[in-house]
Amino acid sequence: MDLNYLKKLLKIFDESSATELTIEEEGITLQMAKATAQQVGVPAMPYMMPAMPQAAVPSAPAPAPAAPQAAAPAAAAGSDDKMHTIMSPIVGTFYRAPSPDADAFVQIGQHVNAGDTLCIVEAMKLMNEIESDASGTVVKILVENSQPVEYNQPMFVIKPD
Repeated sequence: MDLNYLKKLLKIFDESSATELTIEEEGITLQMAKATAQQVGVPAMPYMMPAMPQAAVPSAPAPAPAAPQAAAPAAAAGSDDKMHTIMSPIVGTFYRAPSPDADAFVQIGQHVNAGDTLCIVEAMKLMNEIESDASGTVVKILVENSQPVEYNQPMFVIKPD
């Protein structure tokens, strides 16, 4: 379809009172539609993130998930109440390393300080470094590399110093 022809069709359609038009020509289907007077008066609804149910925030560090993990022998039974969980502050894709060929930021059993980078969560093409908000030993990594994470999803369990 010729670009000049298409521009003329759009101009004619725009100036007409028709609200919908479909043209099939040379194996190409072109569909055009205008907003009606009823639709114009309706305000656009902005997209809002649905509210996520959240438990009351305890004054003590959040407990770790109760499921035992073989990779965390340092976590003794009954000591889950002393664990600190790092949650995802945003929705995105979880990456353990700054690039595919680089070493992971942290490993299980590694000591981290508050402010140390634990991972990256990519959201809308932005790489967001997620830092530890507590000092201690990484006991569990709850997300696999390159997996999506949700807002407030647990990502790391740290045994505080």
